[in-house]
Amino acid sequence: MAKKLRITWVKSTIGYHQPQRKVIQALGLHRLHHTVERADSPTIRGMVHKVQHLLKVEEVE
Repeated sequence: MAKKLRITWVKSTIGYHQPQRKVIQALGLHRLHHTVERADSPTIRGMVHKVQHLLKVEEVE
């Protein structure tokens, strides 16, 4: 079975640049403390790396 990442938005994007806000939107996060599960892939890992200071990430099976 493929791994998944559970991604939770924990810090506001106020004061951060527009590209970081776009990454949050592209991950499917709509509001603070919203959680989504995404398939673990290099693309998603790269997006998470760009905004890692705003997110909490867990691996799930």
